[in-house]
Order: sequence, then C-alpha cells, then structure tokens
Amino acid sequence: MKYLRINPSDNVAVAISTLEPCEKITVSGDEITLQNEIPAGHKFSLKAFEVGDFIVKYGYAIGHAREAIVKGGLVNEKNIKTNLDGLLDYNYTPTLEYPEVADRKLTFKGYRRKNGDVGTRNEVWVIPTVGCVNGTINQLVDALKRETNGIGVDAIVGYPHNYGCSQLGGDHENTRKILRNLVKHPNAGGVLVVGLGCENNQLTAFRELLGDFDPSRVKFMETQKVSDEFVDGMSLLREIYEVASKDERTEVPLSELRVGLKCGGSDGFSGITANPLLGVFSDFLVAQGGTTVLTEVPEMFGAETILMNRCESTELFDKTVHLINDFKDYFIKNEQPIYENPSPGNKAGGISTLEEKSLGCTQKCGKSVVKDVLMYGETLKTKGLNLFSAPGNDLVAATALGSAGCQIVLFTTGRGTPFGSFVPTMKISTNSTLAANKPGWIDFNAGVILENKTMEETHESFVEYILKVASGEQVNNEKKNYREIAIWKSGVTL
Repeated sequence: MKYLRINPSDNVAVAISTLEPCEKITVSGDEITLQNEIPAGHKFSLKAFEVGDFIVKYGYAIGHAREAIVKGGLVNEKNIKTNLDGLLDYNYTPTLEYPEVADRKLTFKGYRRKNGDVGTRNEVWVIPTVGCVNGTINQLVDALKRETNGIGVDAIVGYPHNYGCSQLGGDHENTRKILRNLVKHPNAGGVLVVGLGCENNQLTAFRELLGDFDPSRVKFMETQKVSDEFVDGMSLLREIYEVASKDERTEVPLSELRVGLKCGGSDGFSGITANPLLGVFSDFLVAQGGTTVLTEVPEMFGAETILMNRCESTELFDKTVHLINDFKDYFIKNEQPIYENPSPGNKAGGISTLEEKSLGCTQKCGKSVVKDVLMYGETLKTKGLNLFSAPGNDLVAATALGSAGCQIVLFTTGRGTPFGSFVPTMKISTNSTLAANKPGWIDFNAGVILENKTMEETHESFVEYILKVASGEQVNNEKKNYREIAIWKSGVTL
C-alpha cells in the first residue's frame, strides 16, 4: 500500500511511504500525477484547490487552501490554513452509540487495597509537600533501595517537584490536590510524605485534605521538627516497607482497570494506526465495565462538537462546553493565540492544522458515550469514558491522568519520547520505523496495521499486552526508571 484515503469524502490522501515527483497514483479510479515529493505521513491533493476551498480528511474539513494547490500537489502547513477562529456557540445534538462488544470476563492480577481500589503496582513512594526537601527525599529513596535491594515491592521512588510554596489561589490548590491524589493512589503500597515546616502547603492542613487513609501505609515527617531527618525518615520508611512488602497480587476483573489516553509527538499516521487502536481498546474496555479518560483539551479544539454530541445528558454537554471555553479563556487571558498548534514536530510528521491534529487525537476515545467530565485535580467517580481538563503538555497531562486515578497511561507517538509519569506510561508507536529505531522507548507497535496486520488482530495482541502490564510486566519507562511528575501552574509565583 502506497497511500491511504481515510474516508470516501476526503479530497486528500496520505502517503504511507515516501512518494516521488511525477509518480502516477490511481485513487478510486482517478489517475493522479504527483507534482512533488510526498514524504511518508504527509498529504497530497486529489483535486485542484482554489483559494478558500475546504480541505477534507477523516471526513471533516481540516482547514482551507490559503493558495491554489494543483492536483497531486503536497498539502502541508504552508498552503493550508485553519478554519478555527475565536470562541464558538454550541448546540447539543446527541449522536449516542453504544458499541456492542461481548463481555469476555477477563481478569488481571492486581493489588486490592483496603478501600476497595485496585493497583497495578505495589510501590513505596516518598512525596515532598514542597520543593525545598527534594534533596532529602532523594537521599531517603536511595538509602532504602540499597538497604532492601528493592525486594518485596515493585519499586521505591521519590517524586520531587518545584511547588508547595510561594503559590497563590488556584495554583496552590492544584498542587495540594495532585499531591493528595498521589498519596492515595492504589499503585502505592505505602507513602512517606515529607514536609519542611514553613511552606504554604502545611503538613497539618495537607493531612486533613487527605481524609481517610491507612496510617500503617501513609506516614508524615516535618523536617524542621526532627533532629536528623535522615534517621527519622528511614525509620518511618522501614515501617512502611514492612507493611507494603507483604502485599500480594490477586485476580481482579478487567472492569477495575482505569486507563488514561494520551498522545505526543504525533505524525500523519497517528490518526490512522495508533489512535484508532486506542479507540477500539477504549470501546472494548468500557464494554467490559472499565474506565478510560481522554484529556489534552487544547487538542480537542476543532473536534469538540463530536465529543459534545456524545455526552449522555445535557448536563454533561454543558460541562464539556465549560471545559472547552475555560481553556480558550485561559489562552485569551494570557494573550496567546487559541489555535497556535500543531508543534514543529507535528508539522514535520505530516500534521498541518489543529483540526487535523484534533480529529486524529480524539480517535483515542473510540465511539463510546461520554459518562462524566472532570476538572483538573478531580478523581474518577463514574465508570466508562470520561473527559478530563488538562493541557496537552505530555508530563503535565500524564501526571493529571494518574492523579485522577488511572493505573496506566497509554501514550501514542509518531516521533517518540522516553519520558514516564508516576504510573506505567506505555508508548505505542504509529509506525514501524520508530518502533525499530527506538526499542528502548516503544512498548507496542501499531504500525503493523499499515503492513501485515488487521486492526482486529492488532487489537487482540494489544489486549493481551495490556493484561500483562496490568499484572506487573514493566514497560520501558519503568525498566529505565524514567518516572517524574509535573503539576500545572498558571498563576503568580511569590
């Protein structure tokens, strides 16, 4: 296969491999002579475009021609312009689909917590309330690793960050909420919370924010109140480790799995291979009683009406409108263009406008009905497909998904990235070249969908792999210990 016309109404096609100038391509019986080299993942025109003509991909307009484009010509960010402009009014016209997927009664081996939650990992975490004690928590983590050789738990990890002090209003509350959600995450078998003593994020108030917790697994140390923070910290960590190391995996139904859906470094194949694969999996998991979460609100712009009309109620439609418009207001208040996207890497990979990126991005959530809409810092309450407020930044969004309660983040990429968040961050490549060149980054190759595998075959392999990872098989970011958190900041620093 040299090219793909994704939807019968498309007036562009995508090159599967690089196509040469003057090469003749037959599309739906129409012979087209290519006027330019068409790099893999990029678009070529199936007709001649006049200035202002809509360019259609995925069955939707992804922009309009900013100049005349000849039939067989390269279509990219230089000759196509977004149709998006300003704030929009929305109307609820529901198009609800309930994909019929048989309940296969699948299970994975997870950790059932005292409160009923299920973790896919059993790790000991050290979390600072403020960045001033980052050095202390790193020292404690290194010492416990040496002392125990990591035996008995899946990992021992510290999560330094720069916040917890000199923040006001929403930023301060966001920091507190994200840290609270980490402390209570089911992938943590035990947590030591380390404070300084004079920070905004006071340990006493933070402890109250946690609500109910297991004191044998969650312990606290305020370093200004102890004579030797290393000695006292290690004593507390040993107690936590002793409890967590006794935990064992048990069979739990797939309905307990909560998965975050994320993409980054997208290319022209993202909306053809990896993102649709996640969409099929999302519908599958939802049908098994599980939960999937779509975020990256700025990358919903241009495809938001599709999501709005999949909301199960007018209340959820209104919350989705609020979700979208709040983010647009955020750009406006910061005097930034709303539609300044895609990134240079996206453009190099074949994505020309935000509509094109969004239509590919939102395929990750399949066709299921939207069951809930969450704001940043909130946690999951409703099974099924959820929409979630967070920016597109990879680490901020992945951290937010884990904070919401996802035990795994599925991350599609056409360009590749090695990062990992505080939950297993599985990289799914859109093309086989990336998978071959970066085996230390990529965990699953969806590029085979363009080669010798059907979507159904690939999805079946993907489900098998997800079950292994949920049951303890490490993904690359865990093997390399690439684990970080990033908290969204939008306001003043004192």
